[in-house]
Amino acid sequence: MRKIEKPWGYEIIWAETDRYVGKILHIEKGFSLSLQYHVVKDETVMVQSGILTMQTGQDYSSRSFKMKPGESFHISPGTIHRMSAVEGSVDVIEVSTPELDDVVRLADNYGRV
Repeated sequence: MRKIEKPWGYEIIWAETDRYVGKILHIEKGFSLSLQYHVVKDETVMVQSGILTMQTGQDYSSRSFKMKPGESFHISPGTIHRMSAVEGSVDVIEVSTPELDDVVRLADNYGRV
């Protein structure tokens, strides 16, 4: 198990094999992950605690919706998405395929490319 500090909080990788990865994402209140998509990585997220705002799409095609504990969302490759904690800190369980570096950032509040 390893903890990785992020500008929006941290992630804990609790399972990692050549076939899947399990993470806990802790997003601090008022912070967001990048607006991003994955070329190959396929993931599903489930809110463990807090209220998450999920944005999908970009520009005219975007939509946002709130997710509460126990709700999940499948993010298939190519899906533009961003997670934000706007009402308090949020813990998200993520399970995915193992391509951890497969992140194409379209917008980022922290200057990452």
